[in-house]
Amino acid sequence: MTAASLPSPAAIRQARADNPKMRERDLASQLGVTECQLVAAHCGFGVRRIRADVEKLLAGVTALGEVMALTRNESAVHEKIGVYEKPVSGKHASMVLGSEIDLRIFPKHWVHGFAVEKGEGDDIRRSLQFFDAAGDAVHKIHMRENSNLEAYEDLVAILFSPDQSDELPTAGPRLVQAANDPGLRADLEDLRARWSGMTDVHQFVGILRDLELTRRQAVELVGPDFAWRLADDAIPSLMRIVANEQVPIMCFVGNGGCIQIHSGPITEIKPMGPWINVMDPTFHLHLRTDHITDVWAVRKPNRDGHVSSIEAYGADGSMIIQFFGKRQEGTNERAEWRSIVEGLPRLERSSAA
Repeated sequence: MTAASLPSPAAIRQARADNPKMRERDLASQLGVTECQLVAAHCGFGVRRIRADVEKLLAGVTALGEVMALTRNESAVHEKIGVYEKPVSGKHASMVLGSEIDLRIFPKHWVHGFAVEKGEGDDIRRSLQFFDAAGDAVHKIHMRENSNLEAYEDLVAILFSPDQSDELPTAGPRLVQAANDPGLRADLEDLRARWSGMTDVHQFVGILRDLELTRRQAVELVGPDFAWRLADDAIPSLMRIVANEQVPIMCFVGNGGCIQIHSGPITEIKPMGPWINVMDPTFHLHLRTDHITDVWAVRKPNRDGHVSSIEAYGADGSMIIQFFGKRQEGTNERAEWRSIVEGLPRLERSSAA
């Protein structure tokens, strides 16, 4: 849809009023606008534009107290309740290292920001929402009953933008990983040598960059001693096992601008149609299992031996969700986690494969 054919801000507000219970993403899709444009259309009507300044945000976010942090991609929503403790700002990457809210932030993808108020009277829901250049949400901070609303208003004032129009931001191209290339012929010997020589899992990003591979391409190419494909239902099976056995895990969900991490056990697993949900007191996860096209068990060497992960990918080759066993840096991987990974059913290959 071209800028000229977009609905007017007034028409978007009317559609919101006519569909008060529809989720923002669904309404935006129905209207042919981005979620960012949907929010921007309400500027002056419960919405204020704020600058997507990660450094200033992190300087004031701890004072908000208990909030809910939300990071999502097209197929998974990751929600954590807690305090933004131990924020660390950086030009290219920032972090929040709290016991509950644990984030890796990539500021260059934070382009648009809004302070959003919904409801009326004593039932007003407040949030800070940030979007990338394509208009997709990178991160949201939702106030809760015990949040410090004075600190919230102070932070909004610090980030307040001089532009308070309801004009719809132009939507740029989406961040999309390179599609899987079945004809790809990387230097397999080099990939395997670099992979086997890792002493820290964080070196993996550099290997991908040097060899010009996506994560999905690398796990398929490297060979079954380092990565093997699992049965299509591996993720629900994994979640049920770790919940039943109370094995503490790390669960990563991210997009181009933010990765959010849960560390600890999970308990309440609730399937609902294509969704599988975790509904624990401080952690909610909503995962579209029908969006998963392939699941891999991945083994990366490090100075303590190796670290095992379970990774689910979508049709475009992008990672939807990733799981590790919870561990402290410098300690061996939990034996019970490694046993679960090794025991998950592998994909049965057809005779033609």
